[in-house]
Amino acid sequence: MIPALAPELLTPRLRLRMPRLADFEAWAAFFASARSVHEGGPKDRLAAWQHWAADVALWALKGYGPFGVEDRTSGAYLGEVGIYHGEGYPAPELGWFVTPEAEGKGVALEAARAVLDWVKTSFDWPHITNIIEPANTRSIALGLRLGGVIDPTLPGIDPTDVVIRHDLRRAS
Repeated sequence: MIPALAPELLTPRLRLRMPRLADFEAWAAFFASARSVHEGGPKDRLAAWQHWAADVALWALKGYGPFGVEDRTSGAYLGEVGIYHGEGYPAPELGWFVTPEAEGKGVALEAARAVLDWVKTSFDWPHITNIIEPANTRSIALGLRLGGVIDPTLPGIDPTDVVIRHDLRRAS
């Protein structure tokens, strides 16, 4: 079992918590599918494991990372939302993925708002970004819906990335 390094965040519908080993099955399914094309996939199970394990390790290495997202009523795993900062990232990034069952239900939006609130109170960062492949229009729309603005002056991972900046020091 992975030690509980992440705080638990609660929203009216969701529990954000430390990722669990059982969460990897949904992650592997996501990365095996065409849905992962905007996230560097599809990937085989080994590559998906290496990516997931590195992201989860951020909690021990940097004090932040991805949260497993679950439905507070049913306990169903709905995806992952959190702070990513792997090798090659210019700075911590707010990112997300949800299971097919959770798509279009506001889960990523609700969870990302909770993570933004947590980041504002936990870190002294002026901003955080979303780094999004240009063809991932749904994620771009979500980043903007969260109150971010496209900032072409900030670096992404690839030169063509859309980088959305969320100011953390302005009043909510």
